[in-house]
Amino acid sequence: MNKLLLIILDGVPYDNWRRLFGNLEGWVQAGEAQVWRMRSVLPSISATCYASIHTGISPQVHHVYGNEFVRRLDVPDVFSEVTRAGGLTGAVAHSFWSEFFNRHPFDFVNDIEYDEPGQSPISHGRFHTMTGYGHNNQMTPSDVDLFATLTMLCEKKGIDYGMLHTCTLDSMGHRFGHDNTPMDNACEAVDVMLQPFLKRWRDAGYEVIVTADHGQSIRGHHGGTGSDQQDFALYYFGPAKGPAPDALLDQLQLAPTILKRMGVPIPATMTAKPFLS
Repeated sequence: MNKLLLIILDGVPYDNWRRLFGNLEGWVQAGEAQVWRMRSVLPSISATCYASIHTGISPQVHHVYGNEFVRRLDVPDVFSEVTRAGGLTGAVAHSFWSEFFNRHPFDFVNDIEYDEPGQSPISHGRFHTMTGYGHNNQMTPSDVDLFATLTMLCEKKGIDYGMLHTCTLDSMGHRFGHDNTPMDNACEAVDVMLQPFLKRWRDAGYEVIVTADHGQSIRGHHGGTGSDQQDFALYYFGPAKGPAPDALLDQLQLAPTILKRMGVPIPATMTAKPFLS
């Protein structure tokens, strides 16, 4: 089984990726990574996109219409299929991911951290809730702590598939919008924090995808249509070949692409075509 990590930086519009993430763009220029534009499902709301990213099905089918509809999903997903194939999975993310793919409701004591290989779709989970989050109180873990935690799961637990999700830039966008110095600095900071871990993951034999769940408007909104709210970049580090650089990818292609790259059977519910060979 091939090993792969999916890194999701929540709420980063396409233009911010391409103009502010100089390290990621440097890997592309050096021929070490490929990048495309991807378009989210509608509505372009966080929980809705989370569900579609890992199930490969649309909101009109999985019925997660917004953040108020979080529940345990009853369709195949990336975690369940990798586990079914005998692999180990890991997640470092907002608690919504645990609720969608392991169990609902989220138990603050028992679900914040668990190790359940062979028992649950997510073998090793490390979650946070951002309880108390708001405009005046961000309640967001440091991204370097999250990157380090995923690396620990790779090196100590031997996970085959790992997913990391951070809300830092989405939270910054809701607070400040996107045409300002705080957002410029925040994107640069995450880009710099990511690089040592990215090299470490690649050296350990992982293919890596770095992307977002949706974009965000200049006023810090998402949920609707338009390239600012729906479109984001997807960077791929690995040996596979993808489509032409100007191709527009569909978010529903992500789940079957991950399973294909890992050598895991793609369930019939994931009907979108993988974009990597």
